[in-house]
Amino acid sequence: MNKVAPLFGFFPSRCRVSIFQLSPTTYVKCSRNHGGQLVPQSTANENSGSIKCRKIIKKEGKKEHQLWKKRESSGSGKKAQNLVRIVSELPNEKEAVYGALDKWTAWEAEFPVIAAAKALKILRKKRLWLRVIQVAKWMLSKGQGATMGTYDILLLAFDIDDRVDEAASLWNMILHTHSRSISKRLFARMISLYDHHDMQTEIVEVFADMEELGVKPDEDTVRRVARAFNKLGQEEKKNLVLRKYLSKWKYIHFKGERIRVRRWTDQNGGWRYQTGANWHQR
Repeated sequence: MNKVAPLFGFFPSRCRVSIFQLSPTTYVKCSRNHGGQLVPQSTANENSGSIKCRKIIKKEGKKEHQLWKKRESSGSGKKAQNLVRIVSELPNEKEAVYGALDKWTAWEAEFPVIAAAKALKILRKKRLWLRVIQVAKWMLSKGQGATMGTYDILLLAFDIDDRVDEAASLWNMILHTHSRSISKRLFARMISLYDHHDMQTEIVEVFADMEELGVKPDEDTVRRVARAFNKLGQEEKKNLVLRKYLSKWKYIHFKGERIRVRRWTDQNGGWRYQTGANWHQR
């Protein structure tokens, strides 16, 4: 009351003030008495001729602070195209490629990671696997682009370029550095790489790490692992993997329709689908 009364130039003895604060403005309800003076509105009965008014007290708004600076992605497409053009015209020497890449970033305020990632995708579409390896390894040497997407593209390039030893070294680094965040896709990529090069023991080792970390394999990975156990002569483990990870039901196309069927294993470990009274060997 002592704070409100001086605003109107008087000190009423007995009245109650209703203050409703609606940020950022505070309103004080008041009315006009018989003498024509403005007084705060009382909870007691008032004349029918009373006039209500409001006193507006403005408050300063809160200032917004931007804590994080958003990376600028505008123009990254042109930068990526420029990078692809630069590396495509270079010889295969590592020094020449790394020197050109260093010049590409010489005048950048921060590392153009978005443009470099787009360039990797373009190089992948063009199937320039050696350039993919060179650009990806250069990014990692700068401490940039250490993501599952970069690792996936680099492992694919190692696979196609028959650089299995480098892929194994990279995989060991990933396993020890990002063990709790390795995606199902990356496990599948490594198992696929070993399967392409007929390395059954390594497939089983990667699958063991996959199970230990609680990553559930997709159907293609399950079949690759089962095939590896089969080639190693471990039939029981092969059937165990198939029964554990392959669903009992599958959708197939039968007589022009997509139907849900149940599958079982036969004595030889193969898979058969039943639709009605018909069996389909696979």
